[in-house]
Amino acid sequence: MLTFKIEKSDSDSQARAGTIRTSRGDIQTPIFMPVGTLGSVKAVHQYELEEQVKAQIILGNTYHLFLRPGLDVISQAGGLHKFINWKKPMLTDSGGYQVYSLGDMRKITEEGVSFRSHIDGSKHFFTPERAIDIQRVIGADIIMAFDECPPYPCTYDYAKNSMELTHRWLDRCFTHFRGQEPLYGHQQSLFPIVQGSTFRDLRRISAETIASFDAPGNAIGGLSVGEPAESMYETTELVCAILPKEKPRYLMGVGTPANLLEAIALGIDMFDCVLPTRNARHGLLYTAEGIINIKNAKWKGDFSPIDPTVPSLASNYYSKAYLRHLVHSGEMLGAQIASLHNLSFFLWLVGEARNRILAGDFAEWKKRMVQSVQNRL
Repeated sequence: MLTFKIEKSDSDSQARAGTIRTSRGDIQTPIFMPVGTLGSVKAVHQYELEEQVKAQIILGNTYHLFLRPGLDVISQAGGLHKFINWKKPMLTDSGGYQVYSLGDMRKITEEGVSFRSHIDGSKHFFTPERAIDIQRVIGADIIMAFDECPPYPCTYDYAKNSMELTHRWLDRCFTHFRGQEPLYGHQQSLFPIVQGSTFRDLRRISAETIASFDAPGNAIGGLSVGEPAESMYETTELVCAILPKEKPRYLMGVGTPANLLEAIALGIDMFDCVLPTRNARHGLLYTAEGIINIKNAKWKGDFSPIDPTVPSLASNYYSKAYLRHLVHSGEMLGAQIASLHNLSFFLWLVGEARNRILAGDFAEWKKRMVQSVQNRL
């Protein structure tokens, strides 16, 4: 089963450097996990994820993979790892957030969620048990409990009812999970998810409930859905104070480089977000000096590397001028280089945070970096 060892804690914050051990390899924390929604981190080869980005774990999406390519194909391949040729750890979400995002195309009941596919309108039904079954077939090392992600803003009553439903579903997830065995010879670990919107008393209740399951790790959901950044940080701080310190904490769907640094200081160990690749495809680059819109004319004659701070081929081999030309011309290589760079930067950032925690100067470094990464260049 998954284990977690804290190697050093920061003396001036709640940040910590640790190692998550899985049957497919170790994960050094804090860690950022590239999102491979459909079994593909967009515009990036798997070998590039390993060799350039230095990704230690990636994500798959239960809802999307269930629809395409479908469970039959994944099962015949021997699981998603073999299907996409990825040998390192993988995490799958439960599909709860994607179902939430369908809006009028879904209906939530006590039993589960009925929804129509965004692809062809076909009808489907997810229950907590079904979400576990699907993730068993996918074969990820870390799988997530089925939950409801309330919208922001929402009323207190809605958030409370949603949280309580998530907790009842969690009981069903664990009961079903414990009655099964993994399919492909590798252990799977189930993480529950704290909900409760931005209401402090609900988040406290949810965090205490989630902690009581004594899972190998715990997740915080329902943030980065439109709430102010300060609310996200306040909620994260509250929840981290309740979730057990000896288990990894995963902040779902977050976020910008500044978000990552602030959340690491609050005690978060794991992150995922589509921002690095999504924004890369639109020419937005994250660097140690700040944010670049590579489409701007100011980069047309800049032949310096994209970001010499980041030790990756994409960041050092190509110039800003060349990348601007590719993006401006609509060349696919532009999206590839930009995606590789942004992912490399995010992995460099969390890796450097780890190094600073181990060295004992994280708080000072983090204060400087939060300002730097938010600059508009």
